Order: sequence, then structure tokens, then C-alpha cells
Amino acid sequence: MRCKICGITTYEDAMMAIKAGADALGFVFYEASPRYISPKDARAIIKRLPPFVEKVALFVNADAQIINSYCQEAGATLAQIHFEAPQKLYEQIFVPHIKVIRAKEAKDIEQYSDEYRLVDAYCDSYGGSGKRLNLEWFEGVDCSKIILAGGLDASNVASVKKYGFYGVDVSSGVELSYGKKDASKVIEFIKNAKF
Repeated sequence: MRCKICGITTYEDAMMAIKAGADALGFVFYEASPRYISPKDARAIIKRLPPFVEKVALFVNADAQIINSYCQEAGATLAQIHFEAPQKLYEQIFVPHIKVIRAKEAKDIEQYSDEYRLVDAYCDSYGGSGKRLNLEWFEGVDCSKIILAGGLDASNVASVKKYGFYGVDVSSGVELSYGKKDASKVIEFIKNAKF
């Protein structure tokens, strides 16, 4: 499974995650988040990173103009749309993007089934809550285009391999504190997800 380490706020954490085998890094452009980073500060990190790593910009309740300009300013390669957005917004985004499904019940995970999408547990706040999804919902479902998020950590990520997810996304499960990653947890998480 591909691994995304989200809530990156420092160059050191970014490089540590890449060296551990991360395929993607997440930068939170949502000011209410304790993991928020400005596009300018994200750019200072992103411009120093090696090639072939996806740089994902996370947005909540933003319009297309903000999404496009922040991604351009930061050098992000993918936008993660973490809110219910009208189709018109997706048509106005110039950068590649993925939709996030905040699942409350089993039928929610079938939304956008023809697209790659991220499925997270619903909570009133957006992301990084550590809340887990009911894995029984994925029994018998084609998960090859799903990136699973929500409540994952090094101790449980291996248990989701059998579902055939395209990838996994972790933030709070590999942190020392908000926005500060624990290297040993990141290394263990990626090892358990990939091998």
C-alpha cells in the first residue's frame, strides 16, 4: 500500500518520512487545524524535497481560487478536498485533486467509486481526530481506488492490508504532538503498511 504522512510542518519531518518510504506528504492549509501551515512555509519545505514524492495540499471549505493559488504558491502537486463541494468547484480546480469521503455509514464509502478517493471517519472537526472507521464496511468492496484514513497507527495498519486499499493516510497516529512527527512511529507505520 502507498503511504501518505499528513500534517507535515517541518523539513526535517518531511525528509524523515521520505527516507522511511512515504509516497506522499500532506500539508494542511486549514487555519483552524493545529497542523496548519501557510503556503509560504510549505513552499520552503517543498522546494527542497527530492522528486517523485507527491506533495498534497489539504483544504477545508475553500473556493477554487484559493485552492489553485495556494497549490501554485506552495508547489503542491495534488489537492485534497476535505469537504462537500459542488461539482462546479472541481471543474474550476486546475491542479489534480482527490475527494474525501467523511463516512458516517457503510453506504458512504461507495461514493465516487469510479475515482480514486480518500475515505475517513466522520467527525465534526476535519481530519487528524484518530477516529477509526468500521472495517466491516469494506468487506466485499473493491477498495483498489480507496485511500484509507482515520485512526491508523503502526499497531493496526497491517490489519487493513487484506482489503486491498490503494493506500493509507496517517497523521495523529504517528505524532509526538500536533504537527510534530515521531520518527520511530513513522518508520514502523510505513514498514507495517508496505511489507
